[in-house]
Amino acid sequence: MFQPQPLDTASIIALEDQYATGVYSKRQVALVKGQGARVWDADGKEYIDCAGGTAVASVGHANPMVLRAIARQANTMITCQEMFYNDKRALVMKKLCSLSGMSKVFLCNSGTEAVEAAIKFARVLTGRTEIVAAMRGFHGRTMGSLSATWEKKYREPFEPLVPGFKHIVYNDIVSLEAAVSDQTAAVILEIVQGEGGVRPGDPAFLQRARELCTEKGALLIFDEIQTGFGRTGKWFAKDHYNLQPDMLCLAKAIGGGLPMGATLLAEGMGAIPPMVHGTTFGGNPLVCAASLAAIGYMEEHHLPERSARHGEWFLNELSKIQSPLIREVRGKGLMVGIELKQKVAPYIAALMQKGVLAINAGMTVIRFVPPLVIPQQDLGIVAEKVAEVLSEAKADE
Repeated sequence: MFQPQPLDTASIIALEDQYATGVYSKRQVALVKGQGARVWDADGKEYIDCAGGTAVASVGHANPMVLRAIARQANTMITCQEMFYNDKRALVMKKLCSLSGMSKVFLCNSGTEAVEAAIKFARVLTGRTEIVAAMRGFHGRTMGSLSATWEKKYREPFEPLVPGFKHIVYNDIVSLEAAVSDQTAAVILEIVQGEGGVRPGDPAFLQRARELCTEKGALLIFDEIQTGFGRTGKWFAKDHYNLQPDMLCLAKAIGGGLPMGATLLAEGMGAIPPMVHGTTFGGNPLVCAASLAAIGYMEEHHLPERSARHGEWFLNELSKIQSPLIREVRGKGLMVGIELKQKVAPYIAALMQKGVLAINAGMTVIRFVPPLVIPQQDLGIVAEKVAEVLSEAKADE
């Protein structure tokens, strides 16, 4: 069997630059291997991965339970569209509803697709068109979810977007009350804003959103694409607030690393009319098998509880760092952000040089979303490297 020769970093970068569209701003590193919370580049350099595929790799890279499930299922059946029933799909639907307290499931392939489905379902079920979203919110890049996303740099090249969307100030009850009306189909919110700077929702704000939607006949959609499956220290971030939405959007960690999304509906929502939405690959047996394995691993190894415990410790370690560059350290579980008083890109680059991969959340926040299996010792190393980077920056000034 033909086996291509392994490529070094320079060759990989040259090939991708030659053929890629250029829509991504890339770092000059080529990752080729992962194990747990560590990854390696093509030249053999090792990194602690606090990017985690942007909160995808929650059960760790090359998780053995997920790998075995994928191999077994690939040898049985890979694709099966939803016009036919399937065993793995049925089981993953049951598991998602059991974990979340929801009642029905639409399976798709990504977070933005989960939001698109929620927007369409909200309009069909209410007969209304208005959607209320939040400033600093991020819900995806396809046209409907992009209309709910606030950041101008994502929106402006593609305007006019889908009409009927308006944005309120996050965590501002007055702004919320002024926006939600008898014409509102849905309010969509992240419980912890991810791209918007790792900003947890205020309990009173989220509770008022629930009350207003009930009063006005609107639907409450929680976007837990990044916060779901133990990321914040509970199975879902909504569980910190004892709140239940009408729809719940999930993705990222749901598939154990494979592309998967889901839109969950609460009991009593009414029936979605046939043929109003669909997907070719959503709910395919391969990804459902991977999801069942990943969720099973999370349950068996108590990853939500581990995330809560290690996240609190990590947040405390980062809060000890003395630097005039730091504005605030915040987060829930293993979703942690350090807000600086200036742009973070140089510091993220410096961390990578020291063997730590992190990502930004806006222009001024360093975001850490490592695999939930990350050892506390590795989190300690990360905190040390952050302190070094910020200290060196101070010395350079």
